Amino acid sequence: MIGSRQLKSTMNSAQEQAESPIHKPPTWLTLGAACLASFVLFGCGGSDGTTADAGPTATATSFAVSKAACGPGDKPEPDLQGQVSAAARTAGFKGYSCNLELVSQYKGDGASWQFAWFQDRAGRKCAYYDTAAVTAGRSATQIGTIVLDVTDPANPKQTANLTTTSMMDPWESLKVNDRRQLLGATQATNGKGGPQLDLYDLSGDCRTPQLLSSVAIGTAGNGDAAALPAGYDLQGHEGNFSPDGLTWYNGDRGAVKKYTAIDISNTTKPKLLTTWDLPLVPTVVLTTHGLNISPDGNRAYVSRAGVLGSVATNDLKTAPEVDGMIILDTSEVQKRLPNPKIKQIGMVTWRDSGQAQHTIDIIVKGKKYAVVASELGTGGNSPAGWAASCAAGLSPFHTARIVDIADETKPTVVSKLFLEAYDPKNCDKVLPDLAGLSSFTYGSHYCSVDNKDNATTLACGYFNSGIRVFDIRDVTNPKEIAYFNPPGVTTISNGSNHNRAGGWVSGGPDWCNAQIRLDAATASLQTTCQDNGFLSLKFKNGVWPFPESSTPAGKQN
Repeated sequence: MIGSRQLKSTMNSAQEQAESPIHKPPTWLTLGAACLASFVLFGCGGSDGTTADAGPTATATSFAVSKAACGPGDKPEPDLQGQVSAAARTAGFKGYSCNLELVSQYKGDGASWQFAWFQDRAGRKCAYYDTAAVTAGRSATQIGTIVLDVTDPANPKQTANLTTTSMMDPWESLKVNDRRQLLGATQATNGKGGPQLDLYDLSGDCRTPQLLSSVAIGTAGNGDAAALPAGYDLQGHEGNFSPDGLTWYNGDRGAVKKYTAIDISNTTKPKLLTTWDLPLVPTVVLTTHGLNISPDGNRAYVSRAGVLGSVATNDLKTAPEVDGMIILDTSEVQKRLPNPKIKQIGMVTWRDSGQAQHTIDIIVKGKKYAVVASELGTGGNSPAGWAASCAAGLSPFHTARIVDIADETKPTVVSKLFLEAYDPKNCDKVLPDLAGLSSFTYGSHYCSVDNKDNATTLACGYFNSGIRVFDIRDVTNPKEIAYFNPPGVTTISNGSNHNRAGGWVSGGPDWCNAQIRLDAATASLQTTCQDNGFLSLKFKNGVWPFPESSTPAGKQN
């Protein structure tokens, strides 16, 4: 997630735009003029192993994925796929559902950007989610990272809240590693924190995580300052474990945008191993975001997060691409060679979304792919950006896509999971929905699969479009099978980052943006939405799981 609770009102600084794309919106009547005056662009530089994704279509035949067929008792969307109309918002949004029903909810004080899950050896099931950094007006038991006992899916109970440095606001870095039974997070306060890494032990009782370490990485006090190049600083935003649980990787947003590798083989003494700088391009602002590591630890699939600039004289249809994914060779890190180096292998870029949010490396029918979700529309998440995208015939909103990575030097997009509301042909129908809003509205953020080694199903948080579930057994033609868009709330949630100018509106649709846990054994999913908190949902009408679906522990991020 780009952004912080610090509000910016102009686009004068491209770097500030990268950290908080929140603007005072013009009315719909001024959008056409605004787009002419406020075009923004993406740009990129070529490099070896670079491919481009051309064309706006989701598949060869249609812009949007096919719509889910809803069943008895559902409350389907009455308008475009993914849309919450202006009329529905004004009336107080009551929610939509299709082949998913609510089992239980725990609102607490609201949720933030990330959600994680763990089942311990005794069979106890636990959910973890972060909350906003703000503490004013909040109970001492509702700040930081919330721990829920969800062993009884109908009766979630809070058992703890974690308040160490990183856990006070891990932003998007909150992750679990099943193999080593760890919960981890980096210091990411308001989206750009500091050098701290916190690790917790979940092996005894997942309801009461035990602190293993909370250390400032890359410092003299931690004994690993030599691994941090002179003049560099560490400011956490995103992060993830390697599958073996021996390395923590950060998407770092210090003065130099970089990915870092940290040795956590000794969980009480994490040590920085190396850094890899994101190759920057003159006049273009790029930054880091989420990542995933291959099962053998030798590859990293990292976000090349394209950030809006303030250039107003370029056509979005022809501007260079900036957003995308980079494939890195991390084998020297995995082998623990002295002074390990990380090397770029390949890259793919695209124009019709921005600010790549995260990646998931998956296998479908024996072939290697990556899911990449973005979090900015073509022209950015502002009224001027939406209008500029529409004027260029490009989607104003962002999506997830599937990338063929069989040839790591030439990754290629094979499909995009746009919804009907994201089609530029429907701009006149959906932009009025967003009057008075900026930042995130419609569009993707985090996705999860049922099984990285045999993926059949993809579930994504699509902000105002809710939780969407797709059949990806045919990667070239994904199909929507279910969705759940929770009702709007009329009382603001202080622990939610939806609580911001241009964001929350009383009764408006929620921000559903966190990762999602799919459970084939119980035909259910669990996640959070920012105003509604923790949600446990059950699939209906036999739409999922598929006969070949499975959800083994540690294979779902």
